Amino acid sequence: MNKTIISSLLLAMTGIAGTAALASPAPVTVGGAPMYANKNIIQNAVNSKDHTTLVAAVKAAGLVETLSGPGPFTVFAPTNAAFAKLPAATVPTLLKPENKGQLTSVLTYHVLPGKLSATALRAKIKAGNGRAMFKTVQGEELTFTQAGRRLQITNSKGGKSTITIADVNQSNGVIHVVDAVLLP
Repeated sequence: MNKTIISSLLLAMTGIAGTAALASPAPVTVGGAPMYANKNIIQNAVNSKDHTTLVAAVKAAGLVETLSGPGPFTVFAPTNAAFAKLPAATVPTLLKPENKGQLTSVLTYHVLPGKLSATALRAKIKAGNGRAMFKTVQGEELTFTQAGRRLQITNSKGGKSTITIADVNQSNGVIHVVDAVLLP
């Protein structure tokens, strides 16, 4: 009888441990909304109160279908505050239909092909003796460095942006929230 009780307890404990191991980690919250790893970049981004300008720009550029696709993509997502740092007329001008090409260029400059976690970026920076360069979907390069614990991105003109929330996993890639818009 004792063997039966012990066996039952071991089975129950194994079942509990197995269930815990299968449970998904809690989603990262961005802009007051949970970002679910089983949803794509667009499905999550539209729920972030901090990314309404980015979502409007992605829609205006006609990139919704692309960023909803299979990817994988690494997206550096500027917040509304990041867009607000640009000169006053920049965003309204970029959102005009006649500037769709320029807007697309700016947005795709924030996207790398493939899925690169913050750990992978740090490893590339270390392997590159303190910096790593990646070609964006737009075609130009971004330079990555580490400043303390933070990852910094420098655009081709010397402008800098810092990753403020890293590794927001998506079904078709990963988002890293950034504090400045990168201009090609």
